[in-house]
Amino acid sequence: MTEKERMLAGKLYCPFKVGDNSWEKSREVLEKFNSMPWNRERERMQLLKGIFGHLEDDAVIVPPFYCDKGTQIYIGRHFYANTGLLILDEADVRIGDHVFIAPRVCIYTASHPIDAGVRRKDLEIAKGVTIGDDVWIGGNAVINPGVTIGSNVVIGSGSVVTKDIPSGVIAAGNPCRVIRRITEEDREYWEKQEREYLADGDCMHG
Repeated sequence: MTEKERMLAGKLYCPFKVGDNSWEKSREVLEKFNSMPWNRERERMQLLKGIFGHLEDDAVIVPPFYCDKGTQIYIGRHFYANTGLLILDEADVRIGDHVFIAPRVCIYTASHPIDAGVRRKDLEIAKGVTIGDDVWIGGNAVINPGVTIGSNVVIGSGSVVTKDIPSGVIAAGNPCRVIRRITEEDREYWEKQEREYLADGDCMHG
């Protein structure tokens, strides 16, 4: 197997021998993306579409943003990431629809051997990350390699997600754990707040 094939298969590989130019290309794109004026959002996002595996037209990523390659990032509809998002996409990072990410969130796919002798040989391993639909990830959260987060999930600020999180829950902590289910009472409460908002004429016309 080639180094890239080993990387994509989740086996030990040397990142310095992968042999494609995606890292160099992403550096050029990110330099432009992060230095463009704030009011050129559409142009900025087109730059990312040129290196991402997939990025919907209505996605918004607030600079600064950093990734390794971009080629293994796949993002669904109505995605919003606040400032400081970091994605190390040595393996696939797949993000669903209607996902909100707060400032300074890190998503990692690369990991290193626990044994120091092997680690000194510049070998690492990559495991993909999957995030479902309707997920809100709080600020300064860390998503570790190999994690799957289900749909309709809230991840609390500062969480370190080391294991899979099921759908329909609020989870938080270090390590991140399920706090409780998202319930019908939650939906009713927030729909009531929405109705109150829509009934406020000042908000609707402000």
